[in-house]
Amino acid sequence: MFNISGDQVLHLWSTFLTFHRDNKTKIMEVLHDAWAKDRKAEWSIWMVYSKSEMPQHHINGSFDERTTHHVGHKRGSSLWKLSDDPAHMAAMRADLHRRSIGQMKINNRSIQDMQIFGDPSAIPIVIVERVLNTPQRSLSYNSYMKNLDLKDSVPSRIDVSSEDGKKPSSATTAKKVRDLKIVVFGHHLDLRLVRNQWLLLDPKIEFLMSEANEEKTSGDFREMGLRLAQEVISFLKKKMDKAAKYGRLGDIKLSFVGHSIGNVIIRTAIADTVMEPYLGYLHTYLSLSGPHLGYLYSSNSLFNSGLWVLKKFKGTQCIHQLTFTDDPDICNTFFYKLCKQKTLENFKNIILLSSPQDGYVPYHSARIESCKAASVDNSKKGKAFLEMLNSCLDQLRAPTTEDRVFLRSDVNFDTSAYGKNLNSFIGRAAHIEFLESDIFARFIMWSFPNLFK
Repeated sequence: MFNISGDQVLHLWSTFLTFHRDNKTKIMEVLHDAWAKDRKAEWSIWMVYSKSEMPQHHINGSFDERTTHHVGHKRGSSLWKLSDDPAHMAAMRADLHRRSIGQMKINNRSIQDMQIFGDPSAIPIVIVERVLNTPQRSLSYNSYMKNLDLKDSVPSRIDVSSEDGKKPSSATTAKKVRDLKIVVFGHHLDLRLVRNQWLLLDPKIEFLMSEANEEKTSGDFREMGLRLAQEVISFLKKKMDKAAKYGRLGDIKLSFVGHSIGNVIIRTAIADTVMEPYLGYLHTYLSLSGPHLGYLYSSNSLFNSGLWVLKKFKGTQCIHQLTFTDDPDICNTFFYKLCKQKTLENFKNIILLSSPQDGYVPYHSARIESCKAASVDNSKKGKAFLEMLNSCLDQLRAPTTEDRVFLRSDVNFDTSAYGKNLNSFIGRAAHIEFLESDIFARFIMWSFPNLFK
């Protein structure tokens, strides 16, 4: 009986090994989908979802745009109460959510990443706001997020009618179609944690860790943008030639990831004429605390003082451009002209990450929205700012791509971990945390995988 049982177990084991060898790819796909679905449900504890509508009219000085964390417009007075300040409201909302997590009973029966579950109250709170471009449609919360969700179900069985790559078809004699997915990261070291998460999500991507502007980020943004554009084009051509050698080239998706002024360099590169033939390939744009509207109306007096010192004694060209002092007429400044150029219009997915705790980049600039100071400024500067804002929003409204996804995402870090030091005092700690932590990237990427594949 022992021999018979042993023979039966051996037969089952051999059958399983044969099945696994013949269908290993499909088995891995099923396991990957199940893992991703579980992680999304698990990590949703730290995610808060909201929606707003894209203003379908130009924003004027009376400031009737109210897009932060809720839908609706309020006309009339342009003066805000303190509680209406978007950064303050976002910080309060995240703090309330963090407190609720501290009182939550978290399931500890599954295998978990103790970097996250070791101290759940110390993990960043991520508030994701989807900006809808079609307010005339009546969309429920479930419907507007539906196309971003992971697969709702995992296949219950595996089709074993054909072996991996062995099923004969009419396409076997033709060249295999090879899609090319390239992601450009604004710095070869700073964004490596985000790159690693993207690779885990989609191992087939080709990535470029840009080195064109290493040690050269104090000059003119136009020069930095041209260097990046040339580097991207060279890399893209090389990968296109390589893909064409081994098969017929299919879709090409070109994505960009930038941190801080790296986003300005990316947009400047896209605006350069040498990039025109490649604009149709643009796919996803991920911005980590990028000053898209420059440093107008920055409320951090310490940081503003530092910028003044740099301009006064170092004469750094990019600082003059960021602060609109590179020309006496604001309408002739670099940043004003950059916002007028179509740098965002061709992207299919746009994700803007900001943090109300970041004192280096103005909150409204990172989110491409108006602010209290601009709403009450009737000077030429205020009008120029609104023109820049409207130009950027026009690009996001433009019907260049169908079903464009536009997300604003607030990342609220646990400031208690910073302690009392110079970085936290001047508002630099949260700005750098985008580079030193990848937890927020995991949450966003694995919750909306189709934006990154």
